[in-house]
Amino acid sequence: MSNRRTTVEQWLTQQDGLDNLRRSSAPMPSPGKDEVLVAIHSVSLNYRDTEVAMGLYKYYDQPGDDPSKPLVPASDMCGVVIAVGEGPHTIPWKVGDRVLSTFVQAHLTGQITPAHLATGLGKPLPGVLQTHRVFPTYGLVRAPGHLSDHEASCLPIAAVTAWMAVRGAHPTLKGKTVLLQGTGGVSISGLQIAKASGARVILTSSSDEKLARAKGMGPFAPDFVINYRTTPQWQDEVMRLTDGRGVDVVVETGGAQTLYKALDCIAFGGVVACIGYTSGREDEGSRPNINLLVLRRTVTLKGILNGPRDQFEEMCAFYEEHGIKPVVDRVFGFGEADEAFKYLFSGQHFGKVVIKVAE
Repeated sequence: MSNRRTTVEQWLTQQDGLDNLRRSSAPMPSPGKDEVLVAIHSVSLNYRDTEVAMGLYKYYDQPGDDPSKPLVPASDMCGVVIAVGEGPHTIPWKVGDRVLSTFVQAHLTGQITPAHLATGLGKPLPGVLQTHRVFPTYGLVRAPGHLSDHEASCLPIAAVTAWMAVRGAHPTLKGKTVLLQGTGGVSISGLQIAKASGARVILTSSSDEKLARAKGMGPFAPDFVINYRTTPQWQDEVMRLTDGRGVDVVVETGGAQTLYKALDCIAFGGVVACIGYTSGREDEGSRPNINLLVLRRTVTLKGILNGPRDQFEEMCAFYEEHGIKPVVDRVFGFGEADEAFKYLFSGQHFGKVVIKVAE
């Protein structure tokens, strides 16, 4: 380690707003037993990261947590192993390996548990918006060889979440119809996965420009697009496009303003994969009980919180097989990380927002 730099450059949040993100330095760590030190090259942002920075991500807080304690945000990175700690190693990484972080470090397979959630990057654990970080060897996967660092950094949350929502609902998607809301990281990843799996896809957005961009994605272009601003009752249009049958899978990212409409255009036996709540957390007006709507069409309403390491590896192999490359909307420099957070929060992006960490 003597020939390497002795400090780590990092960004910190005290969960008190996007305007208060700040840069800092820390001593360079050394990997311990079953750990590796990674030089981080690229970091991609997720909506969750803006919530953490604004003090809104409190769903898994534990008694005694101190939200004012400085925290390195963000969870998704691509980097290179530069030092390996003592063995025996759960996974035998070597210096020079190009790797991706897993979001919930201890979630290796199966159903996620509260114990797993205690190992989430970017809260509660320190995140990846820094030049170097030590990881347990089991908290990394190999980066797909056909992707650049920027592209590969987009996979840990957005792509894995989309994978679990789309492929987890119907492993065999040929002949099925998938509805995707918006053009953020999860939706565009879901579009690529669904089309590569042989599904028919309907994509919604409030922007004709973004819908046109999606239609230009070649083999990954949606079959139908709907502007939900100009077609506010878009669920009726979905039913028309599916000849009254409805869609088999909804990747539900809107929340309060979209969930009921999703339930109005889901097919019998369909799956609504609940990902986010960009349209709000609380319903407006008088609504039928959610249990009634789920029962009405024997729907599975499933919350998706990323996925385990083994599914991440399976998804990476799928991306390589089908030549899928994440859509990177914009790349910010490391010194512009605070501006990257604000840009993501503004909702102007199409696909993923990336921060270039390595010079």
